[in-house]
Amino acid sequence: MSLKIRKTIAHLEEVHRELDRPVEGRKLKAAVGIILTNEFAGRYVEDLSPLIAAGAEVGEALVTELAALLGERIAEVSAYGKGAIVGGRGELEHAAALIHPKFGAPVRKRLGRGPAIIPSTKKFGGPGSSITVPLTNCDDIWQFDEMDALEITCPDGPREDELFLVLAVGIGGRPLKRVKV
Repeated sequence: MSLKIRKTIAHLEEVHRELDRPVEGRKLKAAVGIILTNEFAGRYVEDLSPLIAAGAEVGEALVTELAALLGERIAEVSAYGKGAIVGGRGELEHAAALIHPKFGAPVRKRLGRGPAIIPSTKKFGGPGSSITVPLTNCDDIWQFDEMDALEITCPDGPREDELFLVLAVGIGGRPLKRVKV
């Protein structure tokens, strides 16, 4: 299956001060999303293996774009997450096939991190819908300092026959982290 990408969206935020206090260390969140044609939109398809296989391509495409956005900072990534918005003629299972079975391997390989699960979320939505992507530590999902989220949107997508697929990362955890267990 060849990916038909209509658009790439990037989001980058870095916090320097919070509650009028300086923030120690780099506190950065970034996400890259692609608007992809959903070849299965509008019909029921029993065999989703082409989407499952394409999940590795999606993961590779997103982590490559993220590396370009972050440059050398890619080596500092300590948290990750993924998400998907399905256009109205698709189904959640299309997103699940793309972001679950094969998506993570190229992401972990490029980041040199893992094996913790890459948390995810998916939903239906149309153009301008936003998605909040959960973030957790790449190596230990129980690392509280990096439990966070990032919101991203695409003003003109996803359209009815599209998917908006997102990879998000964090560096340094929350700005004033002090929750200890």
